[in-house]
Amino acid sequence: MFRQIADFVTALQNESAATLRTLEMLTDESLGQQITSDHRTLGRLAWHLVQTLHEMPTRTGLSFEGPGEDSSVPASAADIAEAYKRTSQALLNAVQSSWKDENLLDMSEMYGDQWPNGVTLDALIKHEIHHRGQMTVLMRQAGLRVPDIYGPTIEQWAEFGAPAPVI
Repeated sequence: MFRQIADFVTALQNESAATLRTLEMLTDESLGQQITSDHRTLGRLAWHLVQTLHEMPTRTGLSFEGPGEDSSVPASAADIAEAYKRTSQALLNAVQSSWKDENLLDMSEMYGDQWPNGVTLDALIKHEIHHRGQMTVLMRQAGLRVPDIYGPTIEQWAEFGAPAPVI
């Protein structure tokens, strides 16, 4: 749970930078990649991240621009990345301009329960991390390179001239 706006801002800036690096590696062709026909496509997962950046915080009463829950998945990977960039910045601006630290303790209805706003913001970031991990698996299946998130990728280890660590 976040108890200070500054901590949320730092966390979201770090995680959104990693998510944006991931989204920027998508291609239009890769957006249809999925594990099976009854699972989300890579494009749908990416768009879900953009939509949730708007949907969850607006349940707390924050007001800012972002795609609605019923908006269609764009056909362009670049459009998804740009929408993510705009929406994450709008979220940061809204939190910083509308709330003070004590607002993180305010309770808001969240999916049939009451959550402190600081818990909602924490869940939002963890939700993004969760789906970003799913996206990297689909990206590998689509033949795309994945970005470094919390450390070097196998390709980066090779570029460093070092064997990739075996786990």
